[in-house]
Amino acid sequence: MKTTTLGTSGLDVSRIAFGTWQLGGDWGRFDEDAAIAAIRRARDLGVNFFDTAQAYGFGASELLLGKALGSELVSHRDELVLATKGGLRRTDTGLVRDASRDWLCRGVDSSLAALGVDHIDLYQVHWPDPAVPIAETAGVLADLVAQGKIGHVGVSNFDAAQMAEFATTFPVETLQSPYDLFRRDIEEDPLPYCQANDIAVLVYGPLAHGLLTGTMTADTTFADDDWRSTSTVFHGAEFHQNLMTVQALQAFATERGVTVSQLAIAWTLANPAVHVAIVGARRVDHVEDSLGAVDVSLSVADLDEIDKIMSGATPVSGPSPESV
Repeated sequence: MKTTTLGTSGLDVSRIAFGTWQLGGDWGRFDEDAAIAAIRRARDLGVNFFDTAQAYGFGASELLLGKALGSELVSHRDELVLATKGGLRRTDTGLVRDASRDWLCRGVDSSLAALGVDHIDLYQVHWPDPAVPIAETAGVLADLVAQGKIGHVGVSNFDAAQMAEFATTFPVETLQSPYDLFRRDIEEDPLPYCQANDIAVLVYGPLAHGLLTGTMTADTTFADDDWRSTSTVFHGAEFHQNLMTVQALQAFATERGVTVSQLAIAWTLANPAVHVAIVGARRVDHVEDSLGAVDVSLSVADLDEIDKIMSGATPVSGPSPESV
């Protein structure tokens, strides 16, 4: 497994991180034993970076990750990099953003207990909270670093201006943002800011939440408890048009002896501003396929051809806390 250093943090991590949103309840039911086997297989294959969040089932995902890594967390804790996120709160009407001192402190304690560890390597603010001054949020995390509960601080879904404001109080070491072949807006903002300020970039959703796996068809449906069942990304004429684009990408990938999933992940990692691709899985075979992307090298000609294929695609967005 190829590794990289996350900006100024000094954390040495695998270029593919195992993501766990799919294990928190927003993606429908799954086989817990198979999911644990997938996490352990990722570790066997060299993944040392695992990303989760308090809001992924409010403990469910973190508990499962802690269970799967149980023995490793005892014997090889210093070899693992655990990242989680806070700043979302569940209410009777849905998720709300809450990056206040009280909620973040409670969230860190909750995550520590769920994961079964005494410190979190990287703690990220899940979404910017317009109701709380960014300086207040940054100050809270600075205090938690001083207390030893978290080692490093990052943000997720922030733009360049928000990161710059955060950095006036405490350094931003990482950014987690959505990035895939259908969603490239971060190339304009905030990737240039991150490159200029040595901020490590972790991209999530490199497979466009399943669209770039090559397994979907026009007849694909989702369970009612899967957020994609109500997403416009996976329904209608634009969805069908993007499926044809995926078919073209699949043909291009096959000519090069790789899967379309590997091609899509490798494409994100080919961007010099991107340090890590976060990929989720529930099955061992999916993990094995995704991790093969680290060995896929894309030439300038390959990247140009991919751009040509994508020229007929419809750009898509992703979910927000308010939409899930």
